[in-house]
Amino acid sequence: MTAPGGTAPRIVSPARRAAFAILRRVEEDDAYAVPLLAAVDPGMRPDDRALCYELVLGTLRWQLWLDALIEHYAGRAAAILDPPVRRALRLGLYQLRFLSRVPASAAVNESVNLAHISRMRSAAAFINAVLRRAVREPQIDPAAEIRDPIHRLEIETSHPGWLLERWIAAFGRREAEAFARSNNEAPPVAFRMIASAEAEEVLDALRGEGGELETSRLVPDAWRIRGASARMHQLAAEAKIYVQDEASQLVAHVLGARAGDRVLDVCAAPGSKTTHIAALTPGLSLLVAGEVHESRARGLAEAASRGNADQLSIVIHDAEGGLPYANERFDRVLVDAPCSGTGTLRRNPEIRWRISEEDIFDLSSRQQRILIASAQMVKRGGRLVYSTCSVETEENERVIESFLRENTDFRPAPLNLPRGPRDDAATVRTWPQKEGTDGFFVASFERSS
Repeated sequence: MTAPGGTAPRIVSPARRAAFAILRRVEEDDAYAVPLLAAVDPGMRPDDRALCYELVLGTLRWQLWLDALIEHYAGRAAAILDPPVRRALRLGLYQLRFLSRVPASAAVNESVNLAHISRMRSAAAFINAVLRRAVREPQIDPAAEIRDPIHRLEIETSHPGWLLERWIAAFGRREAEAFARSNNEAPPVAFRMIASAEAEEVLDALRGEGGELETSRLVPDAWRIRGASARMHQLAAEAKIYVQDEASQLVAHVLGARAGDRVLDVCAAPGSKTTHIAALTPGLSLLVAGEVHESRARGLAEAASRGNADQLSIVIHDAEGGLPYANERFDRVLVDAPCSGTGTLRRNPEIRWRISEEDIFDLSSRQQRILIASAQMVKRGGRLVYSTCSVETEENERVIESFLRENTDFRPAPLNLPRGPRDDAATVRTWPQKEGTDGFFVASFERSS
């Protein structure tokens, strides 16, 4: 069979075609990969869907390292190449270096064909030559001859050098390097039950599909799973499980809401922590979830419906500008603050290529304003919990230090962790390289009576 004009049709698998399109959106439209992956054609075969996930997230994680390989094999900087050519080369090289089950011929040929379908036919021979050289020279390490230790670590771990430098300054080289390397590993999948009465039935269904389950060492009633991804998606769609990282689940336990309490989740979208609070304490007097954006509030309402959080009240508010509630109205207030997300780089690898140091300082200022406004809502003797999925000290320790200086009627309060790590009595950090979770920071405060 030939295409019009007598040329053979260009074959690209559904997985590679979808991955190429998603990487374009991530790079050119500042979109996020995970929502785009979730929206991939539901009719795609499970093995193609799995390959698409691997290609997108793996290529984003190893982007800087792959670009260094391009520079070696092509003899020119990746930055000067046309974006579709660069993306095709990254995809091809990722398959050649990381996916041993993919035949080299498929990785090369389909990457060349991606140039054709993206109307970059003139670059097809160049892509073919670069990738065939990569096949002939499979042992090249682009960081091997770099003498500067930060630059070498930058290429080895595929992280911007400025991020590595600030992590080394904050946590020491060993911890920073371990964290950076862990960011290039696929994270475990964790979940909690929505319909707890059906827990054994759900677990049996997952085991029956080949799922390997283990209970969480960090929070009760949570599980990690390997395999059975199709069954997982089905059970989540049926509102029987809620997929949520263990560190994220920890926050609702730290909040410690009790029956009869009035609870405010200030920055609630997308709803994972709010619905967990509702699940842990069904006898709440009031549960209010706030969100500044209407579109995210709609998503929050959908999460509440799936999570059986029927008592939830959703309010559109801007926490930085002051909250529309009476002071001292709530027994428990959660500020899961908007943050840089550097604790989630395994799941959202594109963040490392977008964020700047200025962003971190801007977020720190926003977080302080939100925390101060939220504190006014806490009753005397009530509890305020602050959390982020960032590892940056400016977004965590510096925020709570500033808060405590300016709000002397609050004091650090015991976290009362159900199990797992603690930094001290009132704060905790989790790390992917230690607990296998996202990088989270949680702090707890009590207002004097």
